[in-house]
Amino acid sequence: MKGDICMLNLTVERVAKQSLLYSYMLSQPFATYVDAYPVLQNQILLEAEQLQYKEQGETVRVLQQKLSNLAYYDDELDGDFGVLTEHALKKFQTDHHILASGQAEIDTVKAIIKAEINMYMEQLTSLSESIYPGMHSNDVKIAQKALYYFGYYEGEIDGIYGPLTTKALEIAEEEHDLELIQEISQDSLAQLYEEEKKQVDTESENNEAVSKEEEVTEEKADVKPVEKEHTTNADVIQVAHSLIGTPYVWGGTSPSGFDCSGFIQYVYNTQDQTVPRTVSDMWNFATPVDAPSVDDLVFFETYKAGPSHMGIYIGDGKFIHAGTSSGVDVAEMSNSYWEQRYLGAKRVY
Repeated sequence: MKGDICMLNLTVERVAKQSLLYSYMLSQPFATYVDAYPVLQNQILLEAEQLQYKEQGETVRVLQQKLSNLAYYDDELDGDFGVLTEHALKKFQTDHHILASGQAEIDTVKAIIKAEINMYMEQLTSLSESIYPGMHSNDVKIAQKALYYFGYYEGEIDGIYGPLTTKALEIAEEEHDLELIQEISQDSLAQLYEEEKKQVDTESENNEAVSKEEEVTEEKADVKPVEKEHTTNADVIQVAHSLIGTPYVWGGTSPSGFDCSGFIQYVYNTQDQTVPRTVSDMWNFATPVDAPSVDDLVFFETYKAGPSHMGIYIGDGKFIHAGTSSGVDVAEMSNSYWEQRYLGAKRVY
């Protein structure tokens, strides 16, 4: 599997933009950047509705890595949900008073993420308050690990308070309104972890709400494509263009914020066209075409096998979509990131 910034929520958008990792993430395989930054791993797991026996993929490997960090899993990180992964999950669930199902459902995922955060926070107990530029010490390593967790620090965990550490602190300080550069303290770094714990709960609630909305949509919507010749709908393009700059919001379906499929559904609804809510349902609903024409939908395989992102083709090799990095904007089909993930085009008649 390959990664995709679209599937990550606002927390990951913040990390990518503020830590200057966005371009790096776009250019790397999914496995590379997921391995690199634990906060991204959190979002990947929260996006997965449930992981269970015999599943395979990078998300399973993320799960294995976190269980390994917590000393529950000591086998190869191979992305194969086998007996050992199931056993590790059951042991973790038992230790944390969760029904030992051996499946990674949302309550278990939240508990794993929080347990890992607590592990990192325990390292802060030995942190002194006498860290300063140019210093080389274990205290600096602890601070670097904390900054690395959130994607602020990109360098080697070497314990040297140099330019990379300073830059990471500046980013974290600005974002969280903390005094970090002048005084790195146990309390200030712990506050970052506490904020992530709260974010875990918030994101899981948002994902659950989206899942329920999708279930309702699936029950109510029995839409069938009408067989007729395709005529370009200029109004679709006009509406889509008018929404450029709208921020990305996970589960968003209005001009106050869109996710990628919510944006598409909103645009078509303005033209009294009822379309499915999710990318996969839209893929099954629309009619395949050999090459995209203006106002056709273009689909991409991003964070999981099969279609997981889409946009509206506007001609000249460009499409308009809602992405977490910049909200609703125009992208180039020839961009290396999108080009290698392109699945095909489909038409809503």
